[in-house]
Amino acid sequence: MKPAPFDYVRAISVADASKRLHDGAGAAVAIAGGQSLMPLLALRVAPADVLIDLLDIPALEESHRISGGARIGAGITHAAIEDGKIEDPTGGIMKRVAAGIAYRSVRNHGTIGGSVALADPAADWPACLLALGASVRVSGPSGERVAAMDEFLRGAYTTSLASGEIITAFDVPALPAGTRWSYQKVVRKSGAFAMSIGCVVLRPGEAATVVLGGTTSRAVLMPQTALAIGSDEPALRAAIAADLDDLASDADEYQRRLHTATLLKAIREAADKAP
Repeated sequence: MKPAPFDYVRAISVADASKRLHDGAGAAVAIAGGQSLMPLLALRVAPADVLIDLLDIPALEESHRISGGARIGAGITHAAIEDGKIEDPTGGIMKRVAAGIAYRSVRNHGTIGGSVALADPAADWPACLLALGASVRVSGPSGERVAAMDEFLRGAYTTSLASGEIITAFDVPALPAGTRWSYQKVVRKSGAFAMSIGCVVLRPGEAATVVLGGTTSRAVLMPQTALAIGSDEPALRAAIAADLDDLASDADEYQRRLHTATLLKAIREAADKAP
């Protein structure tokens, strides 16, 4: 299929993009790398009368250190993160995640902000940033606001973005020395979307963080699983099952087994890493 006809405009600033999106009253759609949006337009799943291109906005490509971590612009590509061209306060987690996204040609164009704004349940960045405790910076007609990832993600392809709002950056906390982590995902073939994602972050002296992605809705924190880390395998499996009952109750038996295996692998890898 081919996309329905649409107009195309390049925004020159965050304020310009916000105004154009707001004035579009739902018929205008922001595009950055386009690696997720263009296939949806071609399938006519995400119709748009106007595409607002964000690539000419320098502010979205800025990355720098901030107190306690780094601020990463929403327009930063997966490839730039993979290649270490920006600040990475996470000890390599973000580089690992970026390197595993689709193919290099996709990573050269796709952006971290576009991935999170789309909120595909199978996407990598929502799960990763949720596990890292990152915050989302959003700009719109009412000014700028900051939201925690768990608040920002609402469901499959659903976020807290309001009319005219765009993601401008992510504030990613630095991980303390001695942090152990693992990021695991299951895909049908190389470059495909994930069927299951498990991200585990073990900060010294702090409660563990466990995130499950690849559900039918959104990436979710797994609190009972996190509390069970350090227990024997039956206890871990029981905690995972309890979290799945609460947070992914629509998963069928195959999906439950898949998520359980992914999380167990991530927990074991993180636990076995040298501090």
